[in-house]
Amino acid sequence: MKTIEITAYGAPESVAQCVEAPDVGSAGPGEIVFDVLAFPINPADLSFCRGNYRLHPPLPATPGAECVGRVAAVGAGVSHVKPGDLVINMQRENWTQRRRIGADDAIPLPAGLDLAQAAMLRINPATAQLLLEDHVALTAGDWVIQNVANSAVGRHLIVLAKARGVRTANVVRRDDVAAELKALGADVVLLDGPDLVERARDAVGRAAIRLGIDAVSGPACRRIAECVADGGVVVTYGSMSGEDPVMSRAALSRGVRLTSFNLGNGLAKRSPEQVRAIYADLAVKLRDGVLKAPIDASYPIESIKEALLRAQQGGRNGKVLVLPNGPL
Repeated sequence: MKTIEITAYGAPESVAQCVEAPDVGSAGPGEIVFDVLAFPINPADLSFCRGNYRLHPPLPATPGAECVGRVAAVGAGVSHVKPGDLVINMQRENWTQRRRIGADDAIPLPAGLDLAQAAMLRINPATAQLLLEDHVALTAGDWVIQNVANSAVGRHLIVLAKARGVRTANVVRRDDVAAELKALGADVVLLDGPDLVERARDAVGRAAIRLGIDAVSGPACRRIAECVADGGVVVTYGSMSGEDPVMSRAALSRGVRLTSFNLGNGLAKRSPEQVRAIYADLAVKLRDGVLKAPIDASYPIESIKEALLRAQQGGRNGKVLVLPNGPL
């Protein structure tokens, strides 16, 4: 079978190789085998290839934080999934054609899901939901400000916040996405820039912004913190700039708190039953079209280098997917 392997850290399109690997073998007791139908290339995957992600497994290693698969076989004692079921895998190493995992790490999906959307279910929708839930007790009418609002997480957050009656101020780098984000339910869309703070305050009618969400870090995080009201919280969950998060002493003196978010830690606070319930609810929203992430392009697994180059280009309209076993 084909799998993606890195033997060193560096530019993703240089270090990632499509290689032949031994088959995963039969499903043992408590295990399942599934064929990987699609996987997205996420910023965390690119960081993993570069060697600046938080995880550094022994090399050679297979990247891949998420995927969607179809169950090919189940081992003894497995009852919650059966051959033919769609699943997402809560473990990594998904840039491959086939996986064998413990059945407890497989979350079954309802029938009728768009497979390309299902491939992007594990990380971004859950991240958006927990960002809204885990840091501030938001109520209807509250304001949240986020940067990277045109990302998959940002788009999902707009939709999920709107359903709760929470209003969003959305910071972007491109003017041309404003109409699209407003169609999703964004209350305010603002171009990032040095004068963001005053424009954001005016745009929300000087209302208190209780939660700030940052995925850029560096000075962009500082600007988000300065928009947040006294005693508010800024959550940073990424670093598109490659820099560390920054917050001014003035914001600190106003009681603004800076914290970080990691999806794995957020899910670890919940029971397995709660985690399955989160994904069951998000899967239904995905199936019904409530949540949807744009897709820029799809590639076969043999074209991983081209896919990685595209995933790093600015101006894309959505995620880059890889289809290891052919068209969906």
